[in-house]
Amino acid sequence: MQMPIISVVVGAVATVTTAQAQDIQQGRQLAFEVCASCHAVLPGQAQSPVAEAPSFEAIATTPGMTATALHVWLTAHEHPTMPRIILSHQEVRDVSAYILGLRD
Repeated sequence: MQMPIISVVVGAVATVTTAQAQDIQQGRQLAFEVCASCHAVLPGQAQSPVAEAPSFEAIATTPGMTATALHVWLTAHEHPTMPRIILSHQEVRDVSAYILGLRD
């Protein structure tokens, strides 16, 4: 009976890994569509189009940066330095996954 349970667990882990990769790709696309007019969104791109806007790599490597911290920032209604953007919860997860993936 243990073999079917192990197969289910392995299959579930593989599915999660595939879903995470897809989330990062969706986040990358969203970054180009919504964020790139102000932020440097590509790996190795240090200078943002708007000088005050940090690059996504700088955000990713900020000490203590987490998906939760990004979620709070991206869903807050008032940002004195950023236009109001409205993202779905899935879009927030996707762009956060992309940003945090730039740490590597």
